[in-house]
This record gives sequence, structure tokens and C-alpha cells, in this order.
Amino acid sequence: MSVACGLECVVCFGCTRWAWKRCTYIGAYDSENWPPATSDEFEPIPRVCGTILAVYETDLNNPKFAPPDAYKAKPQWVVKRVSYEETEKKSPPYLIYADREHKEIVLAIRGLNLVRDSDYKVLLDNRLGMQMFDGGFVHHGLLKAATWMLKREGETLRNLLDQLGHDYSLVFAGHSLGSGIAALMTIIVVNHLDEFGNIPRSQVRCYAVAPARCMSLNLAVKYADVINSVILQDDFLPRTPTPLEHIFGSIFCLPCLLFFTCLRDTLKQDKRKLRDPRRLYAPGRMYHIVERKFCRCGRFPPEVKTAIPVEGRFEHIVLSCNATSDHAILWIEREAKKALELMKQAGRSDTQQLEKRMSRKESLQQEHRIALEKAVTLQVPHAVDPDEEEPDVALTSGAKSGQTNWDDLVEKLFVKNSSGRLKLKKDIVVE
Repeated sequence: MSVACGLECVVCFGCTRWAWKRCTYIGAYDSENWPPATSDEFEPIPRVCGTILAVYETDLNNPKFAPPDAYKAKPQWVVKRVSYEETEKKSPPYLIYADREHKEIVLAIRGLNLVRDSDYKVLLDNRLGMQMFDGGFVHHGLLKAATWMLKREGETLRNLLDQLGHDYSLVFAGHSLGSGIAALMTIIVVNHLDEFGNIPRSQVRCYAVAPARCMSLNLAVKYADVINSVILQDDFLPRTPTPLEHIFGSIFCLPCLLFFTCLRDTLKQDKRKLRDPRRLYAPGRMYHIVERKFCRCGRFPPEVKTAIPVEGRFEHIVLSCNATSDHAILWIEREAKKALELMKQAGRSDTQQLEKRMSRKESLQQEHRIALEKAVTLQVPHAVDPDEEEPDVALTSGAKSGQTNWDDLVEKLFVKNSSGRLKLKKDIVVE
């Protein structure tokens, strides 16, 4: 009897300890050991969030969702706006914006619309381990949408670069569902820079706001020099390893799904997570906006932490009443703007800022290299060793006359086996 009572006490204590740790876990813990971001590297993010928000408008001259200080995007610089009726149910709406002030050509994609079945078709077109791509796994439906968008707008982007100058940067940005499409478009583009006048890789950037888990860990780290994810405090989507099609298929029972996902992942070993090549992650470098603290009421002045994490890449669900509200583009744009203003107020003299800027540029490159090396050390499947990385294969499309066949270019990231089926350039073995 005493032995049974002892075992019962141990089990009760263990369950209570687990429940306490899960219920008291806050989003700020994910980045508590990360260094703070600088104003220079974070400066484009509020502006890009405003451009994404503009996609939700039908008329920028008479906006319905404008931020308090109005849109920075100028209606006369909008090159193209594509609505749901024009996307042929292949992707969410988007716009192309020529920012002449900052010398950027921006393709911004809106997030999931819960009342549009076409968005669900993109989202549900996937299953675990379905789509292999560029040495890893990606979300099948999002890759198809990215390829379709490049087929439709690749010529437009090329013409804008020729017209405005090749010193302009290509910026792909998206929110929620659109963030995954933007991230995968960026991977395709940096592997085919010859299609865009051979602009430097450093002139291609992606901002995935409230990002979806759309690529395997090796790809998320490999492309961290061009892809940036922006996450507000407790946002549920980057933390939920459950496939997207299951999340939004259960949207009306989301709290239950989050709880059981939290329980399952607590009992799953981290090494098994890291070594599963099919497991998808939020892409690139992370910018985490933190504004709430444990056992404190209200919002605090936001601060931004940044890193390229390999372990602890937003692996824990946060049981928070803000888990869904922190996913809203309106809140992210507002808090990002506040955080940038605080960074600038804390700035020092021009000379010190210039020295800091040069040092930070070198630091970003070094952080990326360290992350690649750590992924190799942790035996992440098909991680890229920075000392042994082979130069990208020339994935040219031949003659530049006529329209580029993006389906063929994407297919060149694969090889065919003896039976004629597509497989990766590097064999993938799922253990």
C-alpha cells in the first residue's frame, strides 16, 4: 500500500510540475538569450508590414485599414494589384510596389482569408514528407503557389529592374499563408539570379511576417542570409509543428489542438525532432518582438531580439490568450513601428552609429556561418557545411528570348532516378 501511495505521489508531482511549466511558459522565454536587434537591420520591417497591409485594401486612396499615421506606400508607385478573381485560385492576392525612395521592388502577399476556399486549397495541398526540394522538404501547396506567381510575374519583375536600374533590391514579403509563398519564391530566385540580370544575392531579401512553417531545418538555416521571419511575442503559427492543413482544418477547435500539440511535443525528445528531415520550421533569421512579461499586466515597451536558432527554434506552444491576436498583421505593424522608434531614440552619435553598422554587418555574416556549423554538429539531416558548400549549379534557362519556364527551372533542383521519377540532388533517407 505504501509503495502504491508513493508511486501515486510521484506521478501527481510530475504531472503538476509539467502543468506548471507549460502554463507559466511565455513567449519571451524563446528569445531571452538572443542579442538585441539594431535599428539599421530592423528598419525595413515596419515599412514592409505596411506594404503587406496595403494588399488588404481595395483602394489606397480611400483606405479602410490604414495605420494611425497613414500608409507610407504611395498609390502612384503601385505597379500592379492582383485580386482573388485574377489569381485563378492559385494564390492569395498580392501587389507589386516600386519603392523609389528606398530603391526596392516589393512583391507583397496577403495572409489566409478564412472565408476563401481557394486559400484552403493551397494550404491543404500537403502532407508530411510530400514535397522534396533543394536538399530538404517544403510545403507542397506553397511551393506550387510560389512557382505559379513567378511564372506570372517574373517578367514584370525583370522589366522593373531593367527600367529602374539593377541597383534596386528585390523584396518578397508575406503574412501568414503569404509568408510561406514569399519564402519559397526567394529560394527559387536566389538559385536563378541570372533570370534577373545577375543581381547580387545580397539584393534579394524576404520578410516572412507571422511565418508559416514551410521548410525543413537545413533549408531554414541555409537561407537565413536572405530570409527574415518576424514574430510577435506569443504568435501560435511559427510554434505549431502540426501540419498547417491540420491547424486550419481544426480552426474552430484551435485551443484544444494547441493543448494536445503542446502535450505531445513535451514528451517528444528534441533529438528526434532535429533529426526528422520532414519536419517543417519557420524560415530564416528570426526577429522576435517581445512586449509582455511573466505575471505582469499590460504591454511593455517592445524590444526586438534576433538570432538564427538551430535548437529551440520556437518549439514550445504558448498557452496564452494572445496566441491568436499576436498573429494579426495590424498588431505586428504597430508594435514593430514602436520598437523601431525606441531603437532610434536609444541611438548614439553618427560616428558611433557608422562604426556599429559596419561591425553589425560582419556580425550578421558570422552568425549565419556559426548557425550552419552548429546544424552540422547537431547532425541535422543534409545540413550545409560552410567550408564544404559546393557553388550553386548554373540553373539557366538558355536563351533569354521569350518567357521563362519556371516549372522547368524549379525541376532543375531535382534529378531523375532510373525509373524516371524526380528525387533530390542529395538522397534523403527518412529514419
